[in-house]
Amino acid sequence: MTPAPDHRGGATVGHLQDYDAITAASIVYLRMWCNSADTQASMAHDLIATLGIGRGRKAVEAFAELCGMCVQHGRRPLCRHALHCKCVGADEASFAHFIAAATEGDRDDAMLIAILLVRPDVAPIITSLAADFGLALKQMNLATPRAIAQMPPQRQTTLH
Repeated sequence: MTPAPDHRGGATVGHLQDYDAITAASIVYLRMWCNSADTQASMAHDLIATLGIGRGRKAVEAFAELCGMCVQHGRRPLCRHALHCKCVGADEASFAHFIAAATEGDRDDAMLIAILLVRPDVAPIITSLAADFGLALKQMNLATPRAIAQMPPQRQTTLH
């Protein structure tokens, strides 16, 4: 699929199976967060069930704030593929690599990616949130987030 010029961020750059657990989970959870209130609740349940109430809620709060700041202060809306799509779009890959860099303590790279996502003054804030969320993902035994595996396919208004 070749996206229209205004959807360059949705251009396929890979497949979920090619990513490690942290980056794949970041992509899946981004899709879930953006999809619906039901998939947000499913994501929250997945994190809380795995990490416990305290750490799970903190992870959900960090991710919610991260996504909210990307929406509010983003350079443009992030393109994403459908919830069950096996492809990974450019924006999704950037978002996931941002979380991975922040998680691994590579603050310089994380800040560079953050500046591509949001205004420069917001970049340090989302980098900290990404590190918090990524560390929570590291604490989980990740393969595929359980919530995504249990959900039936839904019609999407995203690229495919």
